[in-house]
Amino acid sequence: MKQNHVRAKLKRGEPSFGTWLALPDPVAARLMSGLGFDWLTCDMEHSGYNFETVSHSFMGIATGGCAPLVRVPWNTGENIKRVLDIGAWGVVVPMVNSRAECEAAVQHTRYHPIGNRSVGGQLHAPNFGTDPATYYEKANDEILLIVMIEHVDGVKNLDAILSVPGIDGVFIGPNDLHKSMGQKPSFDSSYPPFVDALKAVRETAKKYGIASGIHVPDVESAKRRAAEGFQFIAVASELGMMLAKARENVAALGLKPGGAAAKY
Repeated sequence: MKQNHVRAKLKRGEPSFGTWLALPDPVAARLMSGLGFDWLTCDMEHSGYNFETVSHSFMGIATGGCAPLVRVPWNTGENIKRVLDIGAWGVVVPMVNSRAECEAAVQHTRYHPIGNRSVGGQLHAPNFGTDPATYYEKANDEILLIVMIEHVDGVKNLDAILSVPGIDGVFIGPNDLHKSMGQKPSFDSSYPPFVDALKAVRETAKKYGIASGIHVPDVESAKRRAAEGFQFIAVASELGMMLAKARENVAALGLKPGGAAAKY
């Protein structure tokens, strides 16, 4: 069975860089998988991905030597079970604000005796290059589980959430976190409660021996966050990269800029 190199990196305390996939296109996912990112996260929460397109994307990403991850639409057993059964190597669970919600994510993700994930599916084993029996035996050691802190309620409950056994890391959603603080959505700011929250997440994750992560808009920000101690770092998205290069070309041609584009 293939080793989940992302989970292994995080366990060793090393940074791991990837990006978000917002275009529900398996061809784009396959092409992105060969560029050298550690992982690619298909965003089912805020994009047009469905279970069919995300399944095809997982296969392409795994074939390209990259780890296929997914942000599920919401923290439910149905969502998590299905994406794992169709080949994801890990899940990012949005808006985890309490210990009970974190415990539920673990239960949905891990097989007995850690959780209660149901046995079944066809594509999980092939994407790990193994047979079903081996997958069922070793999946708890390879599947990556990242919970998201993106609300002030989650920040208040950090110790209760991050002390739950069975999670591998915590990922900050800066746009939602700013919004929950009454601020405009943004990847970064000098707003003191936001700065304090990032420090608290990073230090609490370290306290419990798990990785901390964050979404950033560019490479410069990614390097800065890695230097601060964040490990699981998402750099923009394939959509953001495409539009940024397109805007650059439009400007170089002297054309009139179009309307607003995606933030990331």
